[in-house]
Amino acid sequence: MTEAVVLRRAVAADARAAADVYLRSFDAALPTVVRPHTDDEVRDYIRDVVVPHRETWVAEAAGAGVVGLMVLDGESLSQLYLDPGWRGRGIGDRFMALAKERRPQGLSLWTFQVNKPAHRFYERHGFVAAEYTDGSGNEEREPDVRYVWRP
Repeated sequence: MTEAVVLRRAVAADARAAADVYLRSFDAALPTVVRPHTDDEVRDYIRDVVVPHRETWVAEAAGAGVVGLMVLDGESLSQLYLDPGWRGRGIGDRFMALAKERRPQGLSLWTFQVNKPAHRFYERHGFVAAEYTDGSGNEEREPDVRYVWRP
């Protein structure tokens, strides 16, 4: 990787760019999953709730701005999204190392069952599938799986 990418805590000014990374990543990785919120609702939520009230991190690339987003909420890795053009450059691995450093006691997360690349990524990082659902408990009504990592 020739581009310099820095992982840092998000600030209010990052909210719009972080939301846009989420939207681009979700649409690219999960084309069959219906998003229950509009783009503007997602942007408002990230601006008003996620950045100010969760442990929110961004990956910032020199010359490109925010290219990744990671959110920790208690022991939950609640969001990990990369701009589609920035996948495969080790940024996700760096976010995962940071998440484990910040939560050395363990982590859990949810991902959709259709997101097989995410399953491979998390399993490569030591996560184990602990629960499968029919999706009735999430807004998307999409079957999902809960992964856990314990050191």
